[in-house]
Amino acid sequence: MNGSMKRVGAIFVKDWKDLKRNSYVLFTVFMPVVFAAILGRMGVENPGMHMFPVNMALVMCAAFVQASMIAEEKEKNTLRGLMLSPASTLDIFIGKSVLTGAVTIVVIILSIWLSEVQLTGIAPLSIAILLSLIAYISIGTIIGLLSRNVMETGIVGMPVLVVFLGSSFIMQIVENEFIKKVLSYLPNEQLSSMAVQLHGGAAFGEVASHLAVIAVWAVASIALTVVMYKKSAADK
Repeated sequence: MNGSMKRVGAIFVKDWKDLKRNSYVLFTVFMPVVFAAILGRMGVENPGMHMFPVNMALVMCAAFVQASMIAEEKEKNTLRGLMLSPASTLDIFIGKSVLTGAVTIVVIILSIWLSEVQLTGIAPLSIAILLSLIAYISIGTIIGLLSRNVMETGIVGMPVLVVFLGSSFIMQIVENEFIKKVLSYLPNEQLSSMAVQLHGGAAFGEVASHLAVIAVWAVASIALTVVMYKKSAADK
């Protein structure tokens, strides 16, 4: 157990040092905060709209920061060494995700504060955000594994950015009900819908279905990440 914690800690420290030197990642991290500050000055009261900076933080921080760190390991040819090290798959996943998760949580808190939104149902929303965080970090890991370098994460991850951040806009312009239904099950849409319902006085049981959908996303993305990681390790 102690050995495992030391390995996780070593990965965390290495990622922290790499993060401080990565201007691309630092720029990405601050974008949701800036948007939240602008939203707060506009005086928007729609809780669904106020969740946009949160979803933005999840996509741009949890997914893209994670993707860039994984891709950077590949670019420097250090991912192979990590895979061949005594660290288990779980050690590597936790070690590579702790920093991303911590940064994303800080950005989310700042975004909520700067947007000046009065959220209700903090407990279920917190659970939903944590489940979403797990899902997006896993998705980011997949993007990183599919990318050959940091710059390529932007290309590989662009569909994720478009779909997960632009789904509400897409739903407004498309007429196909099936597409709208599919998009409504995205974690960002579930989180926004949940915030609106809680703001309207919904009880925990009334938003449980949203939590269930987000939980499915988290479990499925973790499973796919493990498959992708093992395939990548085997290819090495």
